[in-house]
Amino acid sequence: MIHTTSRALLTAAAILTLTDQSAFASTQPAHERVEVAFVLDTTGSMADLIDVAKRKIWSIASTIVDSNPDADISMALVAYRDRGDEYVVKTTPLSEDLQGLYGKLVKLEADGGDDTPESVNEALDKAVTGLQWTSGDHVTRIIFLVGDAPPHMDYQQERKYPAIVKDAIRRDIIVNTVQAGDMTETTPVWKEIAQFGHGRYIAIPQSGGEVVVIVSPYDDDIVDLQIQLDRTVVPYGNAAQQDEVGRKMAEKSASAPAVQIENSKYYAKRKATKEVITGGGDLISDARNKQLDVDGVAESELPDDLKALPKPERKAWVAEKLGTRMKLETHMSELIAKRDAYVLEQRSQTADKTPADSFDAAVEDTLRSQLN
Repeated sequence: MIHTTSRALLTAAAILTLTDQSAFASTQPAHERVEVAFVLDTTGSMADLIDVAKRKIWSIASTIVDSNPDADISMALVAYRDRGDEYVVKTTPLSEDLQGLYGKLVKLEADGGDDTPESVNEALDKAVTGLQWTSGDHVTRIIFLVGDAPPHMDYQQERKYPAIVKDAIRRDIIVNTVQAGDMTETTPVWKEIAQFGHGRYIAIPQSGGEVVVIVSPYDDDIVDLQIQLDRTVVPYGNAAQQDEVGRKMAEKSASAPAVQIENSKYYAKRKATKEVITGGGDLISDARNKQLDVDGVAESELPDDLKALPKPERKAWVAEKLGTRMKLETHMSELIAKRDAYVLEQRSQTADKTPADSFDAAVEDTLRSQLN
């Protein structure tokens, strides 16, 4: 049983006042927006690189935050194989729900692709014209085409990459290419796409390159603190929405420690919106970011903990959770800053030994260049 005190109610009022952005929202400049789509070959030869992408997606997302801490960030995934495989193109739309995208990415398996050319044209076309890119001047739009095989140029009634890349430029989308391996038929096509897409051609090993993981003295504390932060997540909504939040939290906790740390780093550094997960469905995040009033939530959409409380005590309960989260976030930011300093020092000592041709290093370096 949770007992409400007058002090708790005062705390609730203070937190809700501190987090109320409505009074000055109209005077704040619009956030810059960064949208990144990965067009990824998922045929059998790409198994090792897909594994690298699964481990490093949060590190890549953190690179965007480091360059644009106030930006709203959306990502998309266009997985492709070839005709006759289980699927030709499978799309995860542009969304700020990076936790949801991570869940789709970890489920990807490499398979198919018996002949050399793949359905590159169809996948690239889906990324350029099929995704809901945000219009306007304050948006950076970037595509990374990642694969090892050239496109089928013999498929009839299918747009080919020269026309698709021209369309990308008209839409102000940068197109980068990442060639895994050294297939000679792929190189000139990937270089041409990057050149005319105003992007960068990147060559990496077929395996995706060596993944460098620096272990710091702060890692265990960061993982433990993230567990505490995750406990402040309060799923709400209908049964499916609450289950979705639960699934995302389970995927977070099941990831390797190095992935969890990069995940924590991403959320700790985000300034546009403070959340423990993305994609909505967390009552505590919505209470802070959207000024959600728990009294306005239908009884059927509340979690059991809140249903068990008398209505007068619910706001204080939410405020207490939010207060706990804010304290934990402050501590997390301090730990991440210490870890960043430690990692920077370690990298400076081994700069000549650090591979620069890995998938994550190449993508992160390209993002830093194109976002600054």
